[in-house]
Amino acid sequence: MTYVIAEPCVDVMDRACVDECPVDCIYVGERSLYIHPDECVDCGACEPVCPVEAIYYEDDLPERWSVYAADNDRFFSETLPGREEPLGSPGGAAKVGDLGVDTPLVAGLPRSG
Repeated sequence: MTYVIAEPCVDVMDRACVDECPVDCIYVGERSLYIHPDECVDCGACEPVCPVEAIYYEDDLPERWSVYAADNDRFFSETLPGREEPLGSPGGAAKVGDLGVDTPLVAGLPRSG
């Protein structure tokens, strides 16, 4: 199990969680942040600093956002538009910087604001 970032993060991307994460496992897409399921150590440091309450332990993810568990994994395991291959596990978000791409689920959401 791991932590998951759900829909409230889309188009907000406060990044307080990125600053708080001790293992650098929160990656920056274009419109949302994504927690790497294999790099996350389940410390929970990210959850209380999220100003929009978008981060949940996978078992506690509200049913309306249950698709985000698989979607977070998809960000790393599938080839997304603009990429030539899956991101995989690069060993830290700082190594790759802002990726500027999202999963089809997030990319397909209406833009807020």
